Amino acid sequence: MSIAFPTPNADILARREAIIEGLRPLVSPEALVTTEDERRVFESDGLTAYRKIPLAVVLPSTTEEVSAVMAYCHRQGVPVVARGAGTSLAGGAIAQEDAVIIGVGKMTRVLDMDFANRTARVEAGITNLAISGAVSHEGFFYAPDPSSQLACTIAGNIAMNSGGAHCLKYGVTTNNLLGVTLVTNDGTVVQIGGDHLDSGGYDLLGLICGSEGQLGIVTEATVRIIRAAEGARPVLVGFSSVDDAGRCVAAIIAAGIIPVAIEYMDKEAILITEDFAQAGYPRDAEAMLIIEVEGCDEECEDILARIEAIAKDYRPTSIRVSKSEAESAAIWKGRKSAFGATGRISDYICMDGTIPTGQLGTVLERIGAICAGHNLRVANVFHAGDGNLHPLILFDINTPGELQKAEAAGDEILKLCVEVGGCLTGEHGVGIEKRELMPFQYTREDLEQQMRVRNVFDPAWLMNPAKVFPLEGRVAA
Repeated sequence: MSIAFPTPNADILARREAIIEGLRPLVSPEALVTTEDERRVFESDGLTAYRKIPLAVVLPSTTEEVSAVMAYCHRQGVPVVARGAGTSLAGGAIAQEDAVIIGVGKMTRVLDMDFANRTARVEAGITNLAISGAVSHEGFFYAPDPSSQLACTIAGNIAMNSGGAHCLKYGVTTNNLLGVTLVTNDGTVVQIGGDHLDSGGYDLLGLICGSEGQLGIVTEATVRIIRAAEGARPVLVGFSSVDDAGRCVAAIIAAGIIPVAIEYMDKEAILITEDFAQAGYPRDAEAMLIIEVEGCDEECEDILARIEAIAKDYRPTSIRVSKSEAESAAIWKGRKSAFGATGRISDYICMDGTIPTGQLGTVLERIGAICAGHNLRVANVFHAGDGNLHPLILFDINTPGELQKAEAAGDEILKLCVEVGGCLTGEHGVGIEKRELMPFQYTREDLEQQMRVRNVFDPAWLMNPAKVFPLEGRVAA
């Protein structure tokens, strides 16, 4: 993995003060961040090993303000980087020194709730979990649930097509997104999609979701809300080997059972998380699955019994079905806090690749061998039901060469995902982290076609530049 940024535009840096003065009348004074100390807050995102202090930061409160700032930056030839909460783990929200960050964190209103048609319209700075909170009084929720859902914004979820533990049953962001208000690079405001499925014409909504802020800035979104199930219950299953856990996942899916979630944790992750959350995880297990089902009591009991019967064929060391809401909450608290718990004890890089579920056992063993070959520890925590891997490669940033070793191991893991029939990213995006690996998955012709589409929206490549596509050999407009 070789992370690099282009050389900043010297002309833009020389015009910095003039550019800032041009931004002042477009937003309220407190919405313009210009001092070095204040801008340093925005120098990185969840990929904290890389830092760049942006030219300026603008925090608009309305779509109209976003439009005005975008139009001004377009006229001045200034790059812009959209930012939600900065939880991106692939460097997607890191700006260069010659770029203006446009953050949507102040745009947090719920604009409309239509329970009859099961939709909600929200501003893009609202957090993922806040959408569910806004509709829960009527028994509804918003299905995608990334582990960072308490902090991450719907804008970032749309940019990266985020998923979460419950995506196995309910799908990822693109499956729950109905429409957006988009501000294009020249400040034009357009409406794409609406409050119903499958709008006519080109599938522009499918193009926007997952485009990593390169085609425009989303300021509003219309999303599906779903009636909450009558109940839900998780079961913890511990295994004596990684291979047994992987084969059990494949067997459950092959049996036609679609749980709400199947989450995987290996021994390293179990011990780290249990020390923090004390959720009752089996410390003696080499691997563990959290399998959640939902429905009425009778339905849950039936599905859980079928899952237990399958699990017993794979040498489980323990099987524990949740008996109360408090126990269920503790189980999920542990899973949701796994990344934070790991951050308490070590620096880490969180990888994000997908594989066919039938390859889980083989790939997990090879991930262990890859990291051992670099003398690094790895904790595996991921969405096993859809094969979305999240190996956490542990390293010490203060030890020279450790970061480079972690990056090299990460490269090998992502290439392995592609080799077995998967892909480079499931929900974190490409950003800068996987940018130079794109030719490993896509042919030159594939990449050229993708870049031509990008050119249609942003011919000057001012929107989130230096992301997604390899720095060399970009297609001219």
